[in-house]
Amino acid sequence: MSDSHWKSRPEGAGPRAYRIIFFIANHGGRTVARLALYPIVAFYLLARGPERRASRAYLARALGREPGLGDVARHIHTFAATILDRVFMLSRGMDGFDVRIRGLESLDDALDRGQGLLLFGSHLGSFEALRVLARRRPQLQVKVVLDRGHNAALMRMLDALDPCIAANVIDAGQDGTSIVLQIKQAAEEGAIVAMLVDRAGPGEASTPATFFGAAAAFPTAPWLIAAALKLPVALAFGLYRGGARYELVFEPFADALQIERRERPARLAALVQRYAERLQHHARSAPYNWFNFYDFWHADDASPLPSDPVQPGAGVAAGGDVAARRAG
Repeated sequence: MSDSHWKSRPEGAGPRAYRIIFFIANHGGRTVARLALYPIVAFYLLARGPERRASRAYLARALGREPGLGDVARHIHTFAATILDRVFMLSRGMDGFDVRIRGLESLDDALDRGQGLLLFGSHLGSFEALRVLARRRPQLQVKVVLDRGHNAALMRMLDALDPCIAANVIDAGQDGTSIVLQIKQAAEEGAIVAMLVDRAGPGEASTPATFFGAAAAFPTAPWLIAAALKLPVALAFGLYRGGARYELVFEPFADALQIERRERPARLAALVQRYAERLQHHARSAPYNWFNFYDFWHADDASPLPSDPVQPGAGVAAGGDVAARRAG
C-alpha cells in the first residue's frame, strides 16, 4: 500500500486536540467555536499541500472553472463546520439546527412493514445529520457500519458525547462474515443499516464508473451484500447549506437486488454507474460538501482530512466477497 493512500495516513489530530475542540464547543457555544474554525482552516490551507491540490482538482470539475484560493478555503471550512456541528448534534441534539427533509416518505413502505433496508451514504456532506431520523421515528433503529480503528481519538470523543454510538455501530474492521451476519440480524429486526459506499479501501474490490467526466473506482462490496441479503437500497445525502442549515435528502434506489453470477460484472457496473450519477448530481448542487480530500480519480495524491471517522474497513471488502459467494 502506497504511503500516499488515504488509508495509510496517520490521524492528523490527537486526543488533546479533540479535547480542546470539545471544551471550546461546550463552554463557548457554537458562535465562539465557529470563530475558532478560521485559524484551523488557515493552517490546513497553508500546511496541507496534498489536500489543497486535491481540493483544487475536484472543484475544477464540480464548478466547471478554475478554482481560486478562496474556493479551496471555503471547501475546507465547510468540512470543518460539519465536524464541529457533529459535536453539537451529539451533545445537544438537533435543537438549533434547521434541517429540511426531502424524500423520507419514499422509505415508508419498507419501514412500515418492519423490513430492514440498507441506506447508502457518502463523504458528501454530513452523515451525522441522519440523527434527524430519530426525531421523526423514535422507534426506528439505525445501525452504522464504520471502521472504529480509523481516527480512534475522534471515535472516543464521539462515544463520550453519545454512548449510544458504540451500541449502534457495526465495526467494519472485523472479519467479513461477522459483518454480513450483523447486518442480516439488524435488518431482520427492522433496522436501517447505513454505510458509506463512495470510497474503496486498499485491496478492496472495486469497479470503475464515470464521475465528473472521468473514471473513478467505487467499491462493489456494499452492492454484493445487498444482493446476498436481498435488501432494498436507498440513498441518503446530508447536505450542509451554510449557517445552521442542513438538507437531508432520501432517494429510493432499488428493491431487493438480484445479481446472478453470470451477469455479475455487468450488473455491478450498471448499479455503480447509476449511483455515481446520483452522487454527481448532489455534488453539483452542494460542491463544497465534498469531503474526499485526496485524488479521487487516481487515489495516489493525498488523504482525507484527519477528522473523518466514518470509513469503510477491510472487513467490508471481505464481507463483499462472502456476499458474492452467497449471491452467486
